[in-house]
This record gives sequence, C-alpha cells and structure tokens, in this order.
Amino acid sequence: MQDLLTKFANLTIQSDFIFKKVMSRKRICKHLLEELLQIEIADINYLEAEKTLEPEYTSRGIRLDIIVADDKNTHYNLEMQVKNNKNPDTDTYVLPKRSRYYQALLDIDLLQKGQPYDLLPPTFIIFICVFDFFEKGNYVYTFKKRCLENLELELPDEATTMLLNTKGTHGDISKDIKSFYDYVNNHIVTTDFTKQIDDEISYLKLDTKVRREFMLMEARLLDERREGFAEGKDVGLVEGEAKEKLATAKRLFSMGLSVKDIAKATSLPIEQVEALQAEQA
Repeated sequence: MQDLLTKFANLTIQSDFIFKKVMSRKRICKHLLEELLQIEIADINYLEAEKTLEPEYTSRGIRLDIIVADDKNTHYNLEMQVKNNKNPDTDTYVLPKRSRYYQALLDIDLLQKGQPYDLLPPTFIIFICVFDFFEKGNYVYTFKKRCLENLELELPDEATTMLLNTKGTHGDISKDIKSFYDYVNNHIVTTDFTKQIDDEISYLKLDTKVRREFMLMEARLLDERREGFAEGKDVGLVEGEAKEKLATAKRLFSMGLSVKDIAKATSLPIEQVEALQAEQA
C-alpha cells in the first residue's frame, strides 16, 4: 500500500494516468491543440477518455488516452509515449505500425455501418514522445500521404499523424509548446500554460478520489499481470510435460515396447506414438 502511495505522489505528466487527467481539462487540451497547430478552436468535446476500441474479439484492442472533436468536427487522438519500444522477435520499432493501427481503428469507430466514406472527419493522431524517433532533432514530425511520382500531390484523405519530439532542438513551434516540452522533460515551469498544468497535477494529487482511482487501477493491472504469469506458467508446465512424455516414448521404443504399450504408459494419443515411431524408423 505504501509503495502505491509513494508511486502516486511521484507521478508526472509522463504518466498515462496523469496525462489523461490533465488533458481531460478542456482549457489545457484546447490550448495545447491551438498552439501546436496554430489554429483557433471555438470548443472541443470529449468523445471518451481512454476509449478502448475493439471492433472484433479476435483483433488487438487498443486503449486511446484522449479523443476529442473540435467545433469543425476534426477529431484528435492525443497519446503520451515514454518508451521507444521494439518488438524483440523482429527487432523493429513498433511506433510506426502502432500509429497506423490507431488510425485504422479510430476511422472504423468514426464511421457507422452503411455511411459513405466521405463522412469520415479529418483526424490527427498525435504522439507526444520523450525521445527522438527519427534522430533528426525536429520538434515535430508531421506525416501525410504524398505521391512518390509527384511529391506535390497529396492524397486528400484528411488523416494526419504527428510525432512530437520533446527532445527536439529545431523547428517552428510556439513558446507555449516549447515550455510544454520543457515541462514534460524536466518538470520546469516557464510559462503560464505550464503553471496551469503543474497546478492541475498538484490539485489531482490532493484529490482522494483520484488517488483511490489510481490505486484501484494499479491493483487491477497487478491482477492482470499475475493472471498472465499464472497462465504462462501453466502453459510452460504443459509444454514441459509433453516434451517429457515424448522423451519417455523414445526411450521405450529403444527398449522394444509396442506402440500400444507406449501409448498406455505415457498417456499419449496412439496416433502421436505411431508418428513418433515413423520418425524413429
């Protein structure tokens, strides 16, 4: 319990939990979007904070931190990315394909069955990264689809992906976005905007309901990890037992026992023992 309380007290804007809470404050989220895109937004509406999109039970569900729509029906998904994760099996970074997957599922959720495709609203997938994915030093990397044969031609699908690099050193960003980067990186308050964010975090940490919500969330995550470990352990035991039975079957074959006797002794299906006999021949 004390460890959770300490963890809660030390949370920063880099925490998904705190980031979601802070960006759930309309004045902060709206100002961040306005400063980032250099536009004026009359109002924003929250579709659902940390919405889980699972179009099919067999597909990979994702949990989106913040989804908002502005007065012109442009939709924004804001995500905090602290780690530049790799897939250990392929040794490739997951962020590019993750952004593609987020865009696809967001589009599916925005278009109702039977509606024409042109009703899809403009979208921005925005990853706030505390690392420089491309290592070029840009404050912002903005992506749209362009024709390789003529780079002046842009596919007007109104889908934009932005990777914000809080470790950036050059580019054209506003004073408030730069101060936001400094706050994310080092918890430095340099403008009224970051003071609002810092005050909001201080207020959240004094809220007993927020603290209880965090502790319940952590408890659920711990249970999920324990269940996953237990399932993995069970799978490992089953696999180990199967290998042991096969090894025993091979030894029994060397002793001249019949397929029927080996199947009975090892509890292996007779078809599997016959296949093993064919391999041994």
